[in-house]
Amino acid sequence: MPIEPAGAGDQSTESDEGVRAMSETSTDAIAAMYFESLGKLLDAIDLDAVDRVVRAIRQARDREGLVYVAGNGGSAATATHWVNDLCKATRADGRLPIKALSLTDNTSFLTALANDEGYDRVFAGQLESFAKPGDVLIVISASGNSPNLVRAVETARERGVATIALLGFDGGVLKEKADDFVWLPTEIGAYGLAETGHSVVTDVITTCLIREIASEGSKELT
Repeated sequence: MPIEPAGAGDQSTESDEGVRAMSETSTDAIAAMYFESLGKLLDAIDLDAVDRVVRAIRQARDREGLVYVAGNGGSAATATHWVNDLCKATRADGRLPIKALSLTDNTSFLTALANDEGYDRVFAGQLESFAKPGDVLIVISASGNSPNLVRAVETARERGVATIALLGFDGGVLKEKADDFVWLPTEIGAYGLAETGHSVVTDVITTCLIREIASEGSKELT
């Protein structure tokens, strides 16, 4: 029987531990953990809060008000995407359109405000030009603490505009500042989960509005 070299058993143990560590950081393992975390996060969403957002947007549409959406970074991209869907995907013959505007998209206005008045004024300054009672402002923020979104909510409320926040982490300041909110509680710093969850929520809200309009149309035909 061959004699095992000194320390060979220890090397084998270290090798096994290395394989286990690598398996925990493999693509499959990371993806599985992410999808599991996302699934739990989505399961925890308050569906009554989602319904309130659907109703707020529908009411703004019916009184021909504007729906403003704002966010920073990835949330700015979500705002732009969502406004496209609200304006385009919900259109139907004989129905009032949803009038929505992303406050992240007017680059010239946004950068002028940032340059002359400060970045915390980039959304509030736009609302001062457009907002009126009956409109709705929806802000999207993982942290709930973005100063420019806080200022936007304060400005909107001063002008009789309903305010809604889509939030992550612990909800932040906006959880208390906004009139209503949909909160996806995540660990502080879990931007990927919060932002992905927000994107799903916006798609669910749009889908509810689309199906509601389709249902109203079919009732009229019967």
